[in-house]
Parts: sequence; structure tokens; C-alpha cells
Amino acid sequence: MQKHFRKVAKISLVLVYLVIIAGAVVRMTGSGMGCPDWPKCFGHYIPPTDVSELQWAPDTEIEKGQIIIVDEKLLVATKDFNTVKTFNHRNWEAYTKHDYAKFNVAHTWIEYINRLFGALAGLATLALALLSIPLYKKNKKVTFLSWLVVFAMGFQAWLGATVVYSVLEPVKITVHMVMALVIVAMLLYILHAAKNDSNSYPKSHINILPLVTITLFVTLVQIVLGTQVRQFVDDRIDIVGEAAKNLWLTGVDWEFYLHRTFSIIVVLLNVFLAQRIYRHQLNFKKINWVLLLLTLEVFTGIAMYYLDFPFASQPLHLVLASLLFGVQFYLVLEAISSRKRFKSL
Repeated sequence: MQKHFRKVAKISLVLVYLVIIAGAVVRMTGSGMGCPDWPKCFGHYIPPTDVSELQWAPDTEIEKGQIIIVDEKLLVATKDFNTVKTFNHRNWEAYTKHDYAKFNVAHTWIEYINRLFGALAGLATLALALLSIPLYKKNKKVTFLSWLVVFAMGFQAWLGATVVYSVLEPVKITVHMVMALVIVAMLLYILHAAKNDSNSYPKSHINILPLVTITLFVTLVQIVLGTQVRQFVDDRIDIVGEAAKNLWLTGVDWEFYLHRTFSIIVVLLNVFLAQRIYRHQLNFKKINWVLLLLTLEVFTGIAMYYLDFPFASQPLHLVLASLLFGVQFYLVLEAISSRKRFKSL
């Protein structure tokens, strides 16, 4: 049972990261409002593929909740009915969540795929929670956290809805991203706690836990700062257009410079941590992944600044940051376990 439990936990973690990747693509393509409602898309479980499906037409079957665009406004069907030869306003009401009434088939389907990944991740975490029930007597913490992940996924879905209803309010986007990282952290903790062989944990006579914790915290702060810079870029795109990439970072504010300066602190802290692990021959192999991800993260940041945002550099930068956070968090868990193991000897 425990073996199957860990497999499902790994699948859940991969799916959550796929949601993060899909979300990054949504932001890169500006598809956040591809579906103006939630959880459906224009009132459909399967979104439209052509704007004609969102236009009123006679002799058409309409379901309650279905959305159409009339005079650049969203209207919602108040009941099931069949349209007649003339438009009847009594069968429709204005959509009041927001006034964004545009249709772009690419944006719609990109956002829809993002939601599909979210649904799959939610089902995987629910399966994980159900599999954790037989483990309750042996490891209550694992069962508790498994169910907490399910509620966290529900909360994350609600946050996604608020992001749509706010028409991509920056603060809510940031909270949405941080919540995704919290879910990643919980799944990593579950995987760590459900591990069978405690002897496989690194044994350390040097306490690196404070330094590892600081590097993790600094990375999280850097990710939050990065979301603010990304919002600045989005605002610049609205002003200068998607084609003028060389102008996206003109007139930057203090948040950009803080984000860039903070990246130096992130690099120095992780290099110092790696040097300490290597010098004392501590068996924390995850540090190699930290250095690799950090190097790639720096290169994507440099590419965006000096090469005017090469294709996919923005989502890659965000995904690498979230992977870096995950590896660092697991390194924190290993550091905690290594201290416990060392003290028990």
C-alpha cells in the first residue's frame, strides 16, 4: 500500500508542476481571460472553437448558463430554451462578474487546457488522500497532510476563479502562484514522510539547516518579486505592443532593480551552501540539482534582459524558479532528518 501511495504522490506532484507550467504558458500568451467564467468556459464544459458559437442565431438550442457576446457584452441564458426568429431579452441577463467580452480561440483553449491539468491534479490528490486512510495508524501526519492537500487544491481552484473574476488582478495572481508552491511543499513533505528507508537520509555532523532554510526563504521572496516584475512587463506590453520587445523593460521601477539585485543574493547564498556541503563531504546530492536549476534560471533572466525576451524564456524562467523552490524545500527536509539521525546515534 505504501509503495502505491508514494507512486500516486509522485504523480500528483508532477501534475501540480504541469499546472504551474500551463499557468506560465497562459501568462506568456496573455490567455488568462480566455474563459471569462469559471469553472465552465463561456458556459460550456467544452469551450467554443469559433466566434459564431458565441453569437445569437435563430432556431438554436440554448442551455441555462450559456454565454453569448452581444454588442461587446456578455449575456447569460437564464433558462433552457430554443431561440426563435427574433432576439428575446427576457431570456438573457448581463454577466456581472466583469465586463471583459472578447473571444480568441487560441487564448480560450490554452486557458481551458490549464484548467484540465488543474482538474487532473485535483483528482490525483483526491486519490492520494483516499490511499492515505489505511496509513492513518502508522503515520497520522501523512494522512492529515494528504487530506489537507485536497482542501488546498480546492482553495487553489477558488483562487483561480477570483483571478478570472478580477480580470487578472496582480495581487491575486501572486497569491495564486504562492499557493501552488505551498501545495508543492506539502506533497514533497508527504513523499519524504512516507519514505520507507530512513537510513537513506544523509548523515551530517554539520548543521546546515539554518542556511538551507534561509536560501529557501530568499528564493520564495525572489519568486514573489518576480511576479511583480512580470506584471510590470504585462502592463508595458499593453502600452507598446507584443512586437516591441525591446521596449518592454523601458522605464522600469524599483521592483525590477530589487529583483535583479536579490538574484545576486540568491546565487551567493546557494554557492556558499554548496561549498559548505562539498567541503565537509556531506551527502546532500540535491545541491547539484539546486546549482543546475539556479544556473539555468540566471541564464534565462539574462536572456530576457539582454536578448529582448526570446521565445518561451518567460514561462521557462518561472518554471525553473518553482522547480528550484521544490528541490530546496526537499533539501530542508533532508537537513532536518539528518540532524535527527545524527543526534540519535
